[in-house]
Amino acid sequence: MRGAFNLLLVVLLALNLRPILTSIGPLLEPMRASTGLGYQQAALLTALPVLCMGLMPLLHPWLRRWLSEHGGMLMGLAAIAVACLWRLQLDTVWALIASAVVAGLGVAVVQGMMPGLVNRWFPGRLAATMGLYSAALMSGGGLAAVLGPHISGYFGHWQAGLGIWAVPALLGLLAWAVLRPRQDTPTLANGGGGHWFGNRRAWLLAVYFGLINGGYTSMVAWLPAYHLEHGGTAQGGADLVGLMTLFQVAGALGLPLLLRRFADRRLGLWLALSIQLCGFLGLLLAPTAAMGLWVALIGLGLGSCFSLSLTLTLEHLKTPAEAGSLASFVQGIGFIITGIVPYITGWLRDVSGDFQASWVLLTCTVLAMLLVTARFAPQGYAGAIARPERAAQALS
Repeated sequence: MRGAFNLLLVVLLALNLRPILTSIGPLLEPMRASTGLGYQQAALLTALPVLCMGLMPLLHPWLRRWLSEHGGMLMGLAAIAVACLWRLQLDTVWALIASAVVAGLGVAVVQGMMPGLVNRWFPGRLAATMGLYSAALMSGGGLAAVLGPHISGYFGHWQAGLGIWAVPALLGLLAWAVLRPRQDTPTLANGGGGHWFGNRRAWLLAVYFGLINGGYTSMVAWLPAYHLEHGGTAQGGADLVGLMTLFQVAGALGLPLLLRRFADRRLGLWLALSIQLCGFLGLLLAPTAAMGLWVALIGLGLGSCFSLSLTLTLEHLKTPAEAGSLASFVQGIGFIITGIVPYITGWLRDVSGDFQASWVLLTCTVLAMLLVTARFAPQGYAGAIARPERAAQALS
C-alpha cells in the first residue's frame, strides 16, 4: 500500500510541473491583443520559469540545510497555486511576467527534489518509475495546452485558461500533506552530495540534459504561432501541442520499458535523438506536407530523451542522496540552457521573419548530441564521476 501511495504522489506532483508553460502558447494571440504582449516578452513567459527551474536546484545543497523536503514541497506547490490564482486577474504584461517567475520558482523547488525522491522510493525500478514520472509531467503539460482554449472560451476570457491550473496544484498540496511517508528523509549534510561545479562529468551531463531537451521549450513556446503562420487556428495549434504530448508520454513510458533489460542507456538515447532529428528535418524541409507527423516524431523523441537522460544521471552514483544531489545540479544547469533556447529561437524568428532558422538551430543541436551520447558508456560511470578526493583514494 505504501508503494501505491508513493506512486500516486509521484504522478500528482508531476502533473503540476508543466501547465504554467504549455497553457501560454495556445492563448498567445488573445493575450497579445489584450495586453500588447510582444514575441520577445512572450518568450519570457516560457524562458523565465525554466531559468528558475535551473537556478533553484543549484541552491539545493544550501537550501536543504534549513528547508526540509516536506516544507519545500508545500512551499513549491503553494507558489504554483498562488501564481495561477493571480493569473485569473491579470491584464498587464509585467504582471504576467511576474506570475511566471512565481510559478517557475514553485516548479523549480518541487522538480528539483523529484529525481532524488524517486530514486529513494523506487531504487529497484528506477527506469520504469522515471518513465512514469516523465509521462505524468508531460501529460499535465498536454492537458493544459489542449483544454486551455476551451476553458477560456467557456468563461469568456483568456485568464481562465491560465488560472484554472491552481486546482491540480491545490490537490497536489493536499495529497502531499496527507499521503507522504512520515519517516525521516536523508539530508545532503548527512548523505553526502555537496555541489558538483568542479566535476567535468557533471557539467557534461548538465549541458547534455539541457540541449537534449531544448526542443521541448521551443515547441511549447512557438508551435501554436508556427501553426497560425501556416493557416491554422489557435485551437489547432493547441491540438498539435496535445498531439506532441501524447507521443511524449508514449516515448517516456514505452522506450525505457522496451529497453529495460539493457544497462547501457546510449541505445535508447541514440534512437530517441534520431526520431527527434527526423521530426525537425520534416518541419524544415516539408512543413505543410505532414505537420502532425513531424510534431508526433518530435514528441516521441523528446519524451524518451527526458526520461532516459535523467535515468542516465541517477545511475552514475549508487547512494540516493548523492544521486539526487547530482540530479539537482544537472537539472539546474540543464534547465538554464533549456530556458535560453526558446528565447534564441524566438529571436531567430524575429530577425529572419519565419521559423526556419529556429528549426535549423534545433536540428544542429540534435546532431551534436548524437555524437556526445557515445561518451556515456556505463562501465565508465564510476571513473568519470569520481571527485578528485575519490579518485585519489581509488589509486592509493
